[in-house]
Amino acid sequence: MTRVLVVHEAVLFRSALVALLRAEPGFLVTSVGRRGLADRIRCDRPDVYTVDVDSPGSVALLEALELARGGLGQEGALLVLANADRPGTLRKAFDAGALGFVDRNAPAGTLAEAIRTVRRGERFVDESLAFGFLQAAEMPLTPRELTVLSLAAEGRSVADIAQSLCLSRGTVRNYMAAATRKVGARNRMDAIRISQGAGWM
Repeated sequence: MTRVLVVHEAVLFRSALVALLRAEPGFLVTSVGRRGLADRIRCDRPDVYTVDVDSPGSVALLEALELARGGLGQEGALLVLANADRPGTLRKAFDAGALGFVDRNAPAGTLAEAIRTVRRGERFVDESLAFGFLQAAEMPLTPRELTVLSLAAEGRSVADIAQSLCLSRGTVRNYMAAATRKVGARNRMDAIRISQGAGWM
């Protein structure tokens, strides 16, 4: 029996995935959002975690899952649902140690196949995500440029960003200019739009 934990903040989506997977033989499926995550992991000791990395709040959810698993010393394979056109989220999932990657638009049977594959300790990459992985490997922005852009996306001024990161205003402007140039944007707002669309921030 493979113990599968569906981790998602949206109850309706979570319930649909659970119903889909419970129809498969050999799966014992439970689900949880960010709240109660550590308790659920401690209780269920999942073999496979399934996370939708293109849903709102998914980055925080991945971080919470990583912390909970590490704190409890719990292994288990991480499998993510992703979109091919958001290479940034593929990269974040890869960096979080994901072993399986399934296209959100794949047939239902693909998810079950992927769960069985990662349960055996083997990598599973949906072929439709291959190009997204190539783009993810070429993510042009440095961590500092991403941080500066993320703060700007929150509406923070150059002065605020400089103060919070202990940088000069000129350095912040240089990071913004570099990020704008690297993503081929017209201006700062366009750079934020492009970076968010790619899932880099």
